[in-house]
Amino acid sequence: MLSKKLELLGAEKHGAFGVDCETYHTAAAISSQGQTGKLMYVMHNSEYPLSCFALFENGPCLIADANFDTLMVKLKGFFQNAKANKIESRGTRYQYCDFLVKVGTVTMGPSARGISVEVEYCPCVIANDCWNLLMEFMQSFMGSHTPSIPSVFGTKHDSIYSPADTMVQYMELFNKIRKQQQVPVAGIR
Repeated sequence: MLSKKLELLGAEKHGAFGVDCETYHTAAAISSQGQTGKLMYVMHNSEYPLSCFALFENGPCLIADANFDTLMVKLKGFFQNAKANKIESRGTRYQYCDFLVKVGTVTMGPSARGISVEVEYCPCVIANDCWNLLMEFMQSFMGSHTPSIPSVFGTKHDSIYSPADTMVQYMELFNKIRKQQQVPVAGIR
């Protein structure tokens, strides 16, 4: 439905995109020393094919080259892959004037878990400067499902928006979807 609305507005398809995320947790040897286990998310984005993003739970975002995955294998004594926890969003890129819109299906394993919508106003690099314009554009095809201002904007204020900020938002979305799947379905008939 979103894709149809975008096309009715005049948006043109411009290829595909993909964002994936694998979760790593601290190894048992580290956790047993009295430290609480930490999570690290290793992410890839087709918009940045030569980069790999490592986001630490409540911490910084490391941007490395694409070979970072190989390094994670060598760090298995410190970080272990949380199997069956890979989540990704894949879909279509649309161009509408100065806006780039990516509508994707979020999947965990073989099943679809949700929809992601990424909207970028290409001429602006200070996110807070164009938030009202982004909201107005999103309302034109998302209606009442238009999101509120992302938390990453609150910490950025007047600084330049970066690819790491996009990856933080994807991580937040993926974690929200993971948590929704963990809620027990009781009392539904």
